[in-house]
Amino acid sequence: MSEPDQRLFFLLQRAAHQLRTAADRRLLAAAGITSAQLGALYAVRDRPGITQRELAADLGLRESGVTALVTRLTAAGLVDKRAHPREHRAVVLELTDAGAAALVAAGPEVDRFNAGLRAALGTDGFSRAAGALRTLTRWEPPTAP
Repeated sequence: MSEPDQRLFFLLQRAAHQLRTAADRRLLAAAGITSAQLGALYAVRDRPGITQRELAADLGLRESGVTALVTRLTAAGLVDKRAHPREHRAVVLELTDAGAAALVAAGPEVDRFNAGLRAALGTDGFSRAAGALRTLTRWEPPTAP
């Protein structure tokens, strides 16, 4: 195996950390939210009435992590929780006006961030990277025999 192949996982981790740190800094300044909160707000906006379990699946997180995230979002007034109409132990999530405003405020920064990535990777590289990362979100590593 060549050196770049052996380091791909490490490089993905470093890139994810660098991108998340830069995105969080920009999003906090522009909209008062982090990239994790942005992802949750997008999911709640796109699927009104989503449950916390469904949100966890959409974000690729454990339910315990989503519980803390939703607690922060509700405390900030960005998301409302209400009882699920059919499952007494579940809650559904709805975007508040403040949550919708945070998404609007974040929009130009997301556009600038993506423009910077396109400039760094080139348009074809950006599209290939986006496709590859989508594939990796569903990929299961092989198990040992």
